[in-house]
Amino acid sequence: MLSPAIPAVPPGRGVFCNRTLNLRSVRAIGYDMDYTLVDYRVDAFERMVYAQARDRLASEGWPVGGFEFDGQMVTRGLVIDTELGNLVKANRFGFVKRAMHGTRMLDFAEQREAYGQVLVDLSDSRWVFLNTLFSLSEGCLFAQAVDLLDRGALPRPFDYSSLYRHVRAGVDAQHMEGHLKAEIAAAPERYVVQDPEAALALLDQKAAGKKLLLITNSEWSFTAKMMAHTYDRHLPTGMTWRHLFDLVIAAARKPAFFTEQGPFFEVVDEAGLLRPMAGPLRIGGIYLGGSAAQVEKDLGISGDEILYVGDHMFGDVHVSKRTLRWRTALVLRELEAEVSALEAYRPTELRLMSLMREKEALEARLSRARLALQRLHTGYGPATRIDAATLEARVYDLRGQLLALDAEIGPLAQAGGELTNARWGLLTRAGNDKSHLTRQIERYADIYTSRVSNLLHATPFAYFRSPRGSLPHDPAFQD
Repeated sequence: MLSPAIPAVPPGRGVFCNRTLNLRSVRAIGYDMDYTLVDYRVDAFERMVYAQARDRLASEGWPVGGFEFDGQMVTRGLVIDTELGNLVKANRFGFVKRAMHGTRMLDFAEQREAYGQVLVDLSDSRWVFLNTLFSLSEGCLFAQAVDLLDRGALPRPFDYSSLYRHVRAGVDAQHMEGHLKAEIAAAPERYVVQDPEAALALLDQKAAGKKLLLITNSEWSFTAKMMAHTYDRHLPTGMTWRHLFDLVIAAARKPAFFTEQGPFFEVVDEAGLLRPMAGPLRIGGIYLGGSAAQVEKDLGISGDEILYVGDHMFGDVHVSKRTLRWRTALVLRELEAEVSALEAYRPTELRLMSLMREKEALEARLSRARLALQRLHTGYGPATRIDAATLEARVYDLRGQLLALDAEIGPLAQAGGELTNARWGLLTRAGNDKSHLTRQIERYADIYTSRVSNLLHATPFAYFRSPRGSLPHDPAFQD
């Protein structure tokens, strides 16, 4: 009997592997909620956060009444330089490739003057990594506030560092004071993206014997409303999202959840009444707070037996990998648009690669001609039958060809550098190199994908194999 055909997966919906991961050996899968199990409409969500934080600043006398959220001004993966008031994009080595002061992009000379001797080092408090979609409103408002500071338009003195802390506090307050989530919970259809396949992916995992854990920083009441809105309609009759999870942990305080010991409280009714946990964690229970160490102890599983899936580069993926050696999956929602843009750009990229090979050949010929002319004028090296006038004419001609070639290459390269975002380009690239964000993904995410439902196509029994790493000295294979 023929095996059923494997359905084709759209390129942007794949699961991409940095380190080999056998899902068959994973006994538990933990999930973050916001921007992971529950996918929000980014522009609507961040625009609301931005508006509430802006209004808070306006109440302090800041002239921000005309400010609006710009979803293209800031992307995930940028780094705030709190010393100079800039947002920068760095490559994997920490070299700054693009920079913006306030809302104005720096030109090459300005960027070189600011960062020619500086590397981005995330261990230094000078740098703030915008590593989640929740950071977009914060980055946009900070950039606009820098413009106000430079114009002397703020009601009290700031330096760039204290300005950032003040803006950050205003944005954080929207997440902590309840207004933001109350508005979302009151009209979830306005903010939540429905993905029916996510429910099926979780059903597959549970039926395959995986323990499913929901570990979120959101409070219980918000978690219950969002999960019910997102999942209940896509589950079999009589089943709710609660039946999917062996443990639900709200208000988890990540990243401290992964690194510190904290008490668990059990939610004992739908109104959110709490009591201190007595005894071990109970399968099917709903809890607040706690610690990952207690989860490992009470479930009898640890380390690489657990896969944790989240969207926050540090709070979900980095800390759980570094501290507990859990397997990790990063949800990178922007990946689908990025892959689509790369596919559309592919014919141009092939033309660009062809022109670059031609340029390299011309540069090699020019270098040889210049060396021959240097030896002839200086009087050393092997004798040559070509006279100086001929060599000078050759150098002049090759330089002309390179200038013409550069004029053709320039617009093609510029178009490639503006894919998905005219200011910052691709999320995963910084010029021709990998971006700083990509370096973090490589180090800490075993796999990454654009949404949880992509695991449906992989199945709970998949064996993800990382590609062979390439090196500059590897032989080049031409198609």
